[in-house]
Amino acid sequence: MKVLIIASGRGRRLEKRFSPKPLLPLLGLSLIERIILTVKKEGVRDFVIVVGYLKEKIKEKLGDGGKWGVNIEYVENEQWEKENGVSILCAHSLIRENFILLMADHIFEGNILRKLLKQNLECAGILCVDKNPGKHVDLEDATKVKLKEGMIEDIGKDLDNWDAIDTGIFLLSPQIFEVLEENLSQGKTTLSEGIKALASRGVKTIDIEDNFWIDVDTEKDLKNAEIILLKKARKLTDGVVSCYLNRPLSAFFTKMLVRKDISPNAISFLSFFIALLASFFFFRGAYFFNFLGGVFTQLSSVIDGCDGEIAKLKFKESEYGAWLDTCLDRYADALIILGICLGLSRNVFLKNVWVVGFLALLGSFMNSYTAIKYDTLFREKNVRPKIRVGRDLRYFLIMVGAIFGRLFFVLYLLAFLTNAESIRRIYVLGRRSDEKNL
Repeated sequence: MKVLIIASGRGRRLEKRFSPKPLLPLLGLSLIERIILTVKKEGVRDFVIVVGYLKEKIKEKLGDGGKWGVNIEYVENEQWEKENGVSILCAHSLIRENFILLMADHIFEGNILRKLLKQNLECAGILCVDKNPGKHVDLEDATKVKLKEGMIEDIGKDLDNWDAIDTGIFLLSPQIFEVLEENLSQGKTTLSEGIKALASRGVKTIDIEDNFWIDVDTEKDLKNAEIILLKKARKLTDGVVSCYLNRPLSAFFTKMLVRKDISPNAISFLSFFIALLASFFFFRGAYFFNFLGGVFTQLSSVIDGCDGEIAKLKFKESEYGAWLDTCLDRYADALIILGICLGLSRNVFLKNVWVVGFLALLGSFMNSYTAIKYDTLFREKNVRPKIRVGRDLRYFLIMVGAIFGRLFFVLYLLAFLTNAESIRRIYVLGRRSDEKNL
């Protein structure tokens, strides 16, 4: 199946910011790159892109798609000032079967396309609609859809009575070209007019439910897209410290780093190196160095969130990257606790430092090990865990202990909390396993 992307327009409302609009940067990728990579992730690799305004810039940027492992063909629309119906007609010669139609300025989650690709096209077309549009959707400018038993009854921007919003994501049959040609002969050139005419042959709709999409037309839209994409890049299983402290800070760093040619793995090593410095400061033992160690421990935790965010935002997620990050995290955990124990061991009045440190280290490792299955349980339910003693909380407690000169107490606290949490998880997962076997 081919994907047709309309990228021929001028985009006047964002022209002062960047031109042509499909190449407008958004968190390290242009709008059209983000769309191509979203589609590729769902297994579709053949693209037809209709270009017009500043077409050579788009062609130069995207090439034949080889750098992403996809195939791109181009169609030129010399009448790019006209509406999208004309652009779609230009691709008629390259598309002879059912195809996906997308807009170069509509950003969306892959779940929407996945849901669409599962549909059997038994009518003239299918449109993904948003029945409960979020605040980021400009309802005044959006194309509205009137539904009747799940089919399009009417469509247009000026509808007073409507049921959903057009997301610009279609699965269409070649019948659309016949309709558009007929419309063009009557002076009708918009896509909405074409879909309205096609609706007489039957155009089904599917609701995108709580999945995200946005039409990037203005500066406000661009800002909203950035905020939502950063939020979507977070882990569902983030603990309380990550949610309210680390993620707001990591988002700040991510927005800077995502524009650079730096890999997620390099950021994982950066986080580890910061943890290594924290361990060295703790080893020195004096309050000033412990203070620095605490700050660097927390900074390592913040930066550790950036690698995953950037991997998601730039479509660079990999099993190896996740595994490498996990390995470096465990080394960092061990080195930080070792540094604390070495620093505290110089104080002859502190007893059992190494025993408590060992228990804290054991609990930290078990905490991370049990998290793999425990977090999977909540991902399946698509909810956040109410209780989560994770790495974010451990590092935060170390920072607080270092600031207030209570690192030995923090070791005791970590030894108790991490092992108690691991035992609790084992119990919860055991109950879950019994329920599945019933």
